[in-house]
Amino acid sequence: MGWISPFQLRKAGILNMNRRNVSYIARYNDRSFFPLVDDKLKTKLLAEEYGIKTPALRQVVRQQHEIGRFSDLAEDLDGFVIKPSKGSGGKGITVIHRRDGADYVKASGARIPLATLERHLSNILAGLHSLGGTPDVAIVEDLVRPTTDLARVSFQGVPDIRIIVFKGYPVMAMLRLSTKASDGKANLHQGAVGVGLDIGSGRALKAVQFNKPILLHPDTGIPVSEIRIEDWHIMLEMASRCYEATGLGYIGVDLVLDDIQGPLLLELNARPGLAIQMANGKGLLPRLQNIEQMKRPHFTPAERASYSMSTFGTFTN
Repeated sequence: MGWISPFQLRKAGILNMNRRNVSYIARYNDRSFFPLVDDKLKTKLLAEEYGIKTPALRQVVRQQHEIGRFSDLAEDLDGFVIKPSKGSGGKGITVIHRRDGADYVKASGARIPLATLERHLSNILAGLHSLGGTPDVAIVEDLVRPTTDLARVSFQGVPDIRIIVFKGYPVMAMLRLSTKASDGKANLHQGAVGVGLDIGSGRALKAVQFNKPILLHPDTGIPVSEIRIEDWHIMLEMASRCYEATGLGYIGVDLVLDDIQGPLLLELNARPGLAIQMANGKGLLPRLQNIEQMKRPHFTPAERASYSMSTFGTFTN
């Protein structure tokens, strides 16, 4: 893509890490609220209080002796996800799509015996995947089954949607698609595709992989320009509602679109990354400054979502 000068970046309204940390995270995010989003279990319980749907919670494993009950639970589940409550960057997440005899099968077809899953639960409790290596708890929740349109464009894993919410206003969004390179995980650093989404309609704008623009998904071959997210206004309203739930002024809201349940909250991030700007081909700063300069803020999530759609959107429908 070539070298871009600092002047060009400023002109494009690109938010850099230092300014994000000082002017937005430090200023608008009270650190006392960070545990609400750094702990996935606390996030799920908090979302429930505010009427924000999440994947159904099946088991919380807090002690080693509770691992023994996991096998009985897993036998009755069609698919499930194991994740550390305090993990980050997708570390420690194991996704099981089905059971075949005594084994559990991932989307790739890899078979995992029960003993391996139990050992994984034990490692989570020991803090192997948690922030700072502190002791953790394991969460077992239902597997998200993405809609047909999103499932066909992604590679094995479940696509998720990151929305940056500032003072309750959704200001920028992107779809993250797993690839073979990312091992079925929607993690951009591991090779997932980031698709910028028009905040006004949920339609695809641009796409990048490894910081380079692409037109087709590298594994499915589907043009990213065909992507459009269903229930877009509902998703923006859900993201906006997380402002009241957490008290955090600058957050990343990760949502998924389940084929049966509809939009679900996956997790929250008090320090969301900046690659979303590259996926959108636009800088965050002008949108953040628009909200900061607003004289009469909107008081409901629905009003804030509508304002963002009409103010920052490229397409109207």
